[in-house]
Amino acid sequence: MKNIKSLMLSAGVLATCFGVVSCQKSKTTEDGTEYTYIEEGTEKPENGQFVIYEFTAKNSKDSVFISSIENGAPAYMMHNDSIKRYDTTKVRPGIDEIFSNLCKGDSIQFSSTASKIFGEMNTPPFLSADETVTLNIGVTDILDESEMQDFMSKVQEKQRAKMEKKSEEQLATDIKTIQDYMAENNLNATKTESGLFYIIEEEGDGESVEDGNTVSVNYTGYVLDGTVFDTSVEEVAKENDIFNEGRPYEPFSVMVGQGRVIPGWDEGLQLLKGGSKAKLLIPSTLAYGPRQAGEVIKPNSILVFDVEVVDVQK
Repeated sequence: MKNIKSLMLSAGVLATCFGVVSCQKSKTTEDGTEYTYIEEGTEKPENGQFVIYEFTAKNSKDSVFISSIENGAPAYMMHNDSIKRYDTTKVRPGIDEIFSNLCKGDSIQFSSTASKIFGEMNTPPFLSADETVTLNIGVTDILDESEMQDFMSKVQEKQRAKMEKKSEEQLATDIKTIQDYMAENNLNATKTESGLFYIIEEEGDGESVEDGNTVSVNYTGYVLDGTVFDTSVEEVAKENDIFNEGRPYEPFSVMVGQGRVIPGWDEGLQLLKGGSKAKLLIPSTLAYGPRQAGEVIKPNSILVFDVEVVDVQK
C-alpha cells in the first residue's frame, strides 16, 4: 500500500500554503486563467482514482478564510478522464481544467474572481462575486478506492479526536463561567459528571422522570445575561417582548432520553419528578455547542432553563 502521508506536507506544499512562489513556470487555461507551479509533479491519476490535496484560500485582503490544514481534513476529488474537461459552457471551465490536470507532487497557486472559483451560485456570502481570491493547492497523494476508504477512516478518527479535545476544553471553560455566574447570583447548584448544573427549587411528589417517559414541561430559557430566547409561558413571553400570537403557550411535551431535545434537557429532566420546579444551567457542550441557534444563542452559549414538570407519562 502506498505511503499516504496525509498529515505530513512536503516543503513544496508548505511553501504553497504560505504563498511563497519560488518557481515561475506558469500555464494558462483555455478561458485565460493563469496558474503558477511552485513544484511540478509527474504521477498522473487514472480514472476512478482519488486525488488528495491540501489547500488554502485567501481573500482580496490576503486573509486566509479557509484552510484544509487548519481544519485537519485534506480535500479530495475523483479523477475522471471521460468528462469533457474544458467545456466553456460549464460553470467554471478554467478552474475545472486546472483541477483535472493535477498530478501527485503538484504545488500550484492561482488567482481569480470568487464567482469563477466557486461558481456564481456557490460563492460564499462574505465574498463579492468579483472579489479576487487566491488559491494555493498541493497534491499529497493519489489513491485507489480501497486506499481511499482507509485514508478517510484515519481522517475521520483524527477529526473525532480533535472535536473531543475541543469539547473538553470548552466544557472546562463553561464550568468555570457557570461557577462564576452562580457566585454572582448567590446560587447553590449540584453538578453532574457531564458538567450539567441543576437546582431543585421545589421537589415534586409525582413519578420520577425516566428514560422513555413522555413529560409535559413549562419552561423559560435564557442566556447568562438574562436575555430570554424562548418560553412556554405567555406572560413571560409578553414581559420579554418575544410574544408570538401564532404559537400556543402551553406545556411542551417530549419523550425523554431519545435525543429529541438538547442533551442538557434529556439529562436534567431525569433528575426530576412530576410537579418539580428546577433551574438547569447547561454548558454549551450539552446544548448547541459551536453552532449558532438563533439570534440570542451564539456559538458556545451556556443556557439556563427554569422548568416545571407538569406531567409524567410512563
